[in-house]
Amino acid sequence: MVTGQRGRPRSFDRDAALDTAMRAFWERGYEATSISDLTRELGIGAPSLYAAFGDKRKLFDEVVVVYGSRYADFAAVALAEEPTARAAVGRILREAAEIYTDPAHPPGCLVISAGTNTTSAEVAEALRRRREDNLAMFESRIRADVAAGALAAGTDARALARYAGAVLQGMSQQSRDGATRSELEAVAELALLAWPA
Repeated sequence: MVTGQRGRPRSFDRDAALDTAMRAFWERGYEATSISDLTRELGIGAPSLYAAFGDKRKLFDEVVVVYGSRYADFAAVALAEEPTARAAVGRILREAAEIYTDPAHPPGCLVISAGTNTTSAEVAEALRRRREDNLAMFESRIRADVAAGALAAGTDARALARYAGAVLQGMSQQSRDGATRSELEAVAELALLAWPA
């Protein structure tokens, strides 16, 4: 975003530009957000965008980092704070229902939805790695519960982590399709019924 007043040199507000670009990528995804969309919404020319961020891919990578710090860290926090993996996943799913449907920003999760239908193998792979990192966190927490005896020794930690991730990813898409917070909260509670004793 360009800011300034008449008679003063215009300055570039990088944080505001990242916010605007994040919203564009979150709403439309990586592929469908063009350079012309970005320059129009940021109020700068293409040369200024390239000078500030390098290119569309580098801007997107920076947006994903900002998004993660503002909207996606709730999972890591819950996994660290809750006494069991089940409590952590329950909290994650309930918080996702709230975050994914918050009208203050686009619905769903940028990391889950932005790579949909992209032709960029690098973008798809970078987003896949982020999602896999989340699953690895889930799996690690579940394995800790198995080791502590909070879950049965035969619990398939990998499958249970994938189950939690599948529910979370499905909730993101459902929110983009119009599901309400209360509907997603109901999904979260149903999902927990499948959690092993």
